[in-house]
Amino acid sequence: MFSKEESRILRQEFWTSFGKSFPRKWILYDTKLKGFSFKFHFDTKSALVALDLEDDLENRIKYWEKLLSLKSILLDDYLPNAIFDEAYLLENGKEISRIYVILEQKVSIHNKNTWRDVMEFLNVHMNLFETFFEEYKEVIED
Repeated sequence: MFSKEESRILRQEFWTSFGKSFPRKWILYDTKLKGFSFKFHFDTKSALVALDLEDDLENRIKYWEKLLSLKSILLDDYLPNAIFDEAYLLENGKEISRIYVILEQKVSIHNKNTWRDVMEFLNVHMNLFETFFEEYKEVIED
């Protein structure tokens, strides 16, 4: 078991190492679309890359419908394992809409032996998400 401080240090070490291993500027929150962002997630149980819709319900529905119209393209050409979840519940109880890809193997941010696999997974899948977004941004924001 790790203390909160040990866990914090490991998390910081992972994200610093990830940034050094894959040095580039990710889009993440800089989509220019309100409530529309990309996220990396890695904890003691899983790793995932997500596209989150967190704005008011009207905006979420608007973007969700656009993304559903592009679902077959996203699945066929970019991320065949993407999961579409219109009502995803965050740990804090907030409901968002999320499209995500999860790393299926057992990983933990506390286990440095899994870090390389996670870093490669995050890099590859976020690149694919961003490529899809850049290609179809005009359709999504119309």
